[in-house]
Amino acid sequence: MRVPFIKMHGLGNDFVVLDGRAQALPALSSAFAVALADRRTGIGCDQLVVLEPSGKADLKARFFNQDGSEVESCGNASRAIGLLIGQRAMVETLGGLIEVAPSAGGITVDMGQPRFEWDQIPLAYAMDTHHMPLAWEALEIPTAVNVGNPHVIFFVTDCAAVELDRLGPEIEHDPMFPARINVNVATVLDRSHIRLRVWERGAGETRACGTGACATAIGAMRRGLVERRVTVSLPGGDLQIEWTEAGRILMTGPATISFRGDFDPADFGAE
Repeated sequence: MRVPFIKMHGLGNDFVVLDGRAQALPALSSAFAVALADRRTGIGCDQLVVLEPSGKADLKARFFNQDGSEVESCGNASRAIGLLIGQRAMVETLGGLIEVAPSAGGITVDMGQPRFEWDQIPLAYAMDTHHMPLAWEALEIPTAVNVGNPHVIFFVTDCAAVELDRLGPEIEHDPMFPARINVNVATVLDRSHIRLRVWERGAGETRACGTGACATAIGAMRRGLVERRVTVSLPGGDLQIEWTEAGRILMTGPATISFRGDFDPADFGAE
């Protein structure tokens, strides 16, 4: 049995998408996800995305990072799903229900409401998540937000100067974050524009991170640094983030199909 796949990206954050709604897929495992994601011996991607039938939404989406870990949500991949569906749809994820829809700016994803409670991030023990009394060298007093997956955000003068390749994994694996954490370093350029770099949990620094853009925008809004609608500029391009009066996060940006193909799952250790 050969399995079809779609290679996609959102602002350079790339995915291998497997559609299990119409045909059976091989058994999913961490090792299988790692093998597919390998850029030298596999298809290559930041995340493996698996679509499945859902009993509570139009479809279910599962997300696996390069290291094989399954994560709750992926904003850029959600826009890719919206492009594939081509119409408004509800998507079940481990992080909750989200809504995707075509829009003038590409695909808009309703990411739901942010969560700020320490045990919903989660943190190892109770503390103020708005101004966390923590520091890793010059990165200090972050804010934490869960937008379907967990993020910690540091506001700095120049995010380009941060040694994210060194500090990112240290913070990701800190015992303060029992489920690990996505690490964001952001510079507020003005009240409608943020520049951002993200160290993704289980994937490393990526060209774009949709949930990171959402979490960072919400963190900046909570601190009164920006308005309720902002542009977040990542290395791969721009996303528009809005925190509505109803408390929901709307993310708008592009998604692209790169190519289609198929593979023999046995070549990647699947049964």
